[in-house]
Amino acid sequence: MELGGALSIFLGICVSCLLLISTWKRMYKEGKLPPGPTPLPFIGNLLQIKTSEPFKSFLALQQKYGPVFTVYLGPRRVVVLCGHEAVKEALVDQAEEFSGRGEMASIDRNFNGFGESSRSGGVALANGERWKQLRRFSLTTLRNFGMGKRSIEERIQEEAQYLLEEFRKTKGLPFDPTFFLSRTVSNVISSVVFGSRFEYDDKVFLSLLRMINESFIEMSTPWAQLYDMYSCVMRYLPGRHNRIYYLIEELKDFIAERIKTNQATLDPNNPRDFIDCFLIQMEKEKGNPSSEFNLKNLVLTTLNLFFAGTETVSSTLRYGFLFLMKHPEVEEKVHQEIDHIIGLNRIPASEDRMNMPYTDAVIHEIQRLTDIVPMGVPHTVMRDTQFRGYHLPKGTNVFPLLGSVLGDPKYFSNPQKFNPGHFLDEKGRFKKNDAFVPFSSGKRVCLGEAMARMELFLYFTTILQSFSLKSLVAAKDIDLSPKLSGFGNIPPTYEVCLVPR
Repeated sequence: MELGGALSIFLGICVSCLLLISTWKRMYKEGKLPPGPTPLPFIGNLLQIKTSEPFKSFLALQQKYGPVFTVYLGPRRVVVLCGHEAVKEALVDQAEEFSGRGEMASIDRNFNGFGESSRSGGVALANGERWKQLRRFSLTTLRNFGMGKRSIEERIQEEAQYLLEEFRKTKGLPFDPTFFLSRTVSNVISSVVFGSRFEYDDKVFLSLLRMINESFIEMSTPWAQLYDMYSCVMRYLPGRHNRIYYLIEELKDFIAERIKTNQATLDPNNPRDFIDCFLIQMEKEKGNPSSEFNLKNLVLTTLNLFFAGTETVSSTLRYGFLFLMKHPEVEEKVHQEIDHIIGLNRIPASEDRMNMPYTDAVIHEIQRLTDIVPMGVPHTVMRDTQFRGYHLPKGTNVFPLLGSVLGDPKYFSNPQKFNPGHFLDEKGRFKKNDAFVPFSSGKRVCLGEAMARMELFLYFTTILQSFSLKSLVAAKDIDLSPKLSGFGNIPPTYEVCLVPR
């Protein structure tokens, strides 16, 4: 019996070793991958990566393995890119190979469902021909509705004035700016995709904004990181990781209802918004079996634009207030430039930017340090790819860490410090920096970059033209740490007083 027991233990050890060796060989048989920590079966590199701080964990691994390394998020293999050079080489120099959209399991079930033969995802999460058709159409339609033209500028200026009215109602008392800023920013993209703005007290509008805000928060929780690692198991389990699914489904339901309204009142000769344009294109291509213009992609693409056009800019503005209160001397210099170039009576215009290098530099520095999506949105390689001497098999997921580019010490002299001088030359003129990539780069660069840049400039100048920011705590005590850091960096909750100038 004792011999039999010992033999059983020995055989068990042998089987375990064989399984480990088999797993290791399977992981690396497809080619020479970048180096990285040794993964364990199923667990992967979970012991080296904190789900509460994945970006910081990746930066720590960079110190040991260099700017390109491989990690296993559970059973999922990911190649991580750090620093400007590595990210540029992939997304720009080898743009076609790295143009695929990677997995985001925590929201993929909203956009793709389970077990579908091809990814959906709307314009942001689709791949292949679907992505190309939807992106090309979306860019053209947004331009036609005024992206980069005066009409979109007028929409932003109008909304900024509505915002000033709401700010004046606070009468200098403390308030949380979160939904003030999300309402005004969301109305800009709403006027494009839905054809009209919402009143600030509209209960449906406020409910949508809360769902968007909560969804962005949920995407950044440790639960979401775990779901992305172990979706094969967690999709069947109850818990907080399911909340994001229900929030996004509610947003999809709202958009589906708006589409029905548009369908009932559509005039093909007079499109009112993005939805109308998509419906017209659907009709044009109804006989084309390879067309990607269908109701499902309309719902998902509209949601992509509405969500991204609301949360990213409003979060940046919210974080920007904190940076300016933390550095009142910077706010004062912005006030001086506004007074000198615009004055106190004229509404700011986008053309003022070229004459306001310091304000422009401040906004860039706010975007750099806010670092809204530090890990970037995942990419995937579209074919077997050679990269820096390594072989990345087709379908390998890639994380281009945008935060590591925005904080690259080779391009920013003191990357952890708030310093508008990062974007100014010795004569005080604005200077571009190749490592400024908050909108990503390459073929997957953000669709709404031009609109977002215009919004940030016009909102900051309009608000600071009329108000000074007053913190409820001493500048030295303002904590800039994000409330959560996962997929996104979530600004901390705070209150501010706006003092009329």
